[in-house]
Amino acid sequence: MRKILLIGGTGFLGSAICRHLSRRLAKADFSMTLPTRRRERAKQLTVLPTVNVVEANVHDPAALARLMIGQDAVINLVGILRGDFQRAHAELPAKIAAAAKAAGVRRVLHVSALEAAADAPSAYLRSKAAGEAALRAANLDLTIFRPSVIFGDGDSFLTLFARLAKIAPFFPLACAAARFQPVWVEDVAASIVDALDRPESIGQTYELCGPRQYTLRELVSYAAKTAGTPRSVIGLPYAVAWWQALLMELIPNGPMSRDNLLSMRVPSVCTAGCTLPFGRVPTALEVVAPSYLRDGRWRAGNDRRRKKARR
Repeated sequence: MRKILLIGGTGFLGSAICRHLSRRLAKADFSMTLPTRRRERAKQLTVLPTVNVVEANVHDPAALARLMIGQDAVINLVGILRGDFQRAHAELPAKIAAAAKAAGVRRVLHVSALEAAADAPSAYLRSKAAGEAALRAANLDLTIFRPSVIFGDGDSFLTLFARLAKIAPFFPLACAAARFQPVWVEDVAASIVDALDRPESIGQTYELCGPRQYTLRELVSYAAKTAGTPRSVIGLPYAVAWWQALLMELIPNGPMSRDNLLSMRVPSVCTAGCTLPFGRVPTALEVVAPSYLRDGRWRAGNDRRRKKARR
């Protein structure tokens, strides 16, 4: 039996990967372990027959070492937009590399971020680059994925704009000209799952993007219009945007931070246009987004997710 350890699997991308893996694992001799600090956060995933949800703190080297025992591959999805980037994006991958080597787990798949670099302007992107470096230094059978912003039902991107459009008469928008190449969560999940059975993916870094580039202004306008509440978008000068981001940092789980502004100074687009591995054709945002944004359907989806999680 092949065993897969999925770290960071309770989030938006992790849930999609769990679904893809479960469909594939149901047809083969596989099992999947999903660690989480609080089991109730993953209640919606415990119903999947191939998923074993366990309570564990993956930042604890001893707990991580126990989780690695008997595993054939590990997938790391841990990523945050606010908080201790060094701990989540750099120190944790280093711990994963050490635990994997000690347990004899060679195969590691790691989700980083597009434009991660040691000299990037934001702490987020620099920490992502540090995590990649730690894993590469371990000389494992490593595959790295660098997606642009990820969209799909339950996202915190287009859904956020749709939600704000319901209450705001207009959008005062920071970095309105920032460029993105959004990629569908199901395309990202499928690419990662495909790589498990693709020896040629070892040693590769894959940029994951959708078929089209957009400015942030275009994405906000599209989300608001598709949700049935079109709004004017007013681009803010950078100095004003900086103060806006500072104020939003005071809000728990606020939609913006100063580090986010710095990240958006680098276009989140694929240098070679659209690149999905293994012959996959990227799905256009306009094909998927209306299904969960239009006519307030995103709110119904949020209600369903809260009910599943018993919140």
